[in-house]
Amino acid sequence: MPESVALIIIFGLFFLLLLAGQQISTVLLATGIVGVFLYGGSGALTGILQLEPYTRVASYALTTIPLFILMAEFIMYSDIVKYLYHMLFKVSKGKPGILGVFTILLGGFLGAVSGSASAISAALGQISVPELRKHGYNENLAGAVAASAGSLATLIPPSIGLIIYGAITQTPVGQLFMASVIPGILTIGVLVICTLFFYHRSKASVDPRVLTSSVREEAAAIEETAHAEEDIPTSKFVISLIASLFIMGSVFIGIYTGIFTPTEAGGVGAAISLIAAICLGKVNVAFIKNSLRSTVRITCMVMMIMIGAQVFAKFISLSMIPRKLIALLEPLAGTPILVIVLLLITYFILFMFVEGAAVLLMAVPVTLPIAQMIGLDAIEFGMLIGVVGAAGLLTPPVGMCVYAVAGVTKTPIDRLFRYSTIFAVMICVIVVPLLLIFPQLITWLPDTMSQ
Repeated sequence: MPESVALIIIFGLFFLLLLAGQQISTVLLATGIVGVFLYGGSGALTGILQLEPYTRVASYALTTIPLFILMAEFIMYSDIVKYLYHMLFKVSKGKPGILGVFTILLGGFLGAVSGSASAISAALGQISVPELRKHGYNENLAGAVAASAGSLATLIPPSIGLIIYGAITQTPVGQLFMASVIPGILTIGVLVICTLFFYHRSKASVDPRVLTSSVREEAAAIEETAHAEEDIPTSKFVISLIASLFIMGSVFIGIYTGIFTPTEAGGVGAAISLIAAICLGKVNVAFIKNSLRSTVRITCMVMMIMIGAQVFAKFISLSMIPRKLIALLEPLAGTPILVIVLLLITYFILFMFVEGAAVLLMAVPVTLPIAQMIGLDAIEFGMLIGVVGAAGLLTPPVGMCVYAVAGVTKTPIDRLFRYSTIFAVMICVIVVPLLLIFPQLITWLPDTMSQ
């Protein structure tokens, strides 16, 4: 079969399965099987299916994933996030601008312990948007703030995306975690500035005389909830604050100083989260069952994506697509900045349609050799992908984080995109050039890590 026909069949099948709504793991696995068969025959396909699924998931680096997911589930079901949020509401009375800033910081924190950008955006849409509206944010800006906060999951350590990238590229996960700290802070800073700017431009006061009946009911429900939350014991706020500080300390300081490996840090973080849940009185049979069930479900989903991506990567290798792309781009090697821009635009478009882990597993095996050809190492390239990924999740036509918030808040998607697209553009215009001009922003912390 001519090679061009084989590629048309394979990528036609890929997009057909995507349009049919199949899970990304199914899309990658089915497309990879067809591709390997067309390029290598039944013998190559049999050998790959016998060995690759096991070798891909039987990796020590991937033991980090279930532990961090378990930590995230304990945090979610123990209501630590809710208590932190309401503590800030009490502290920031009269200063509603701080609440938008806290939403961004909360998105970074949740991104560090969950890794699913759309899930975090949906959670913030439920938790944060009503409170932001109550304190003077208009509906569209509040939703965009929640979506932009959720997009940080692609970048803030210890995100699952970084762990997967490390497994693909054989890069130490601890170094990736540390490398993403400064880019993450820069991205948060840009989002914070955008949030404050738009808040002060579009303050919205709630006037009962002009509210529709549905908004009146929503405002009354929010006010009633706020009064009920005033009875939350101070001890719950203190426990939640201490637990969150210890969790972040065990992950960041523990890994940076070499006290913990990433896997050990995930285990310690999960243990601290469980102890905090016990102190908050949240642990019961349902708590344990729901946490373990969610951990197993999400871990299996990630592992299935990785198996599918491994088979798909074998097809990519057999087709020699990376070598052909390198040869195609070789005339541009004299202007590496142009190659970098082309690669980042490609990732930006991919993240507009597909979420984190799947994009990395599909594209990194193809694009990393090109990035290395022009002088980027795996860590620098990974951080640039993370920043662009956060922006891609906020832009139309299919910004995953924006759709997640629109789904839970019932806000028209086009209104959210008016703000979120500007947030995304500012990330790309400010953070990406800074990282390209000053690569030390990425490499400084990994270079100073305790070995």
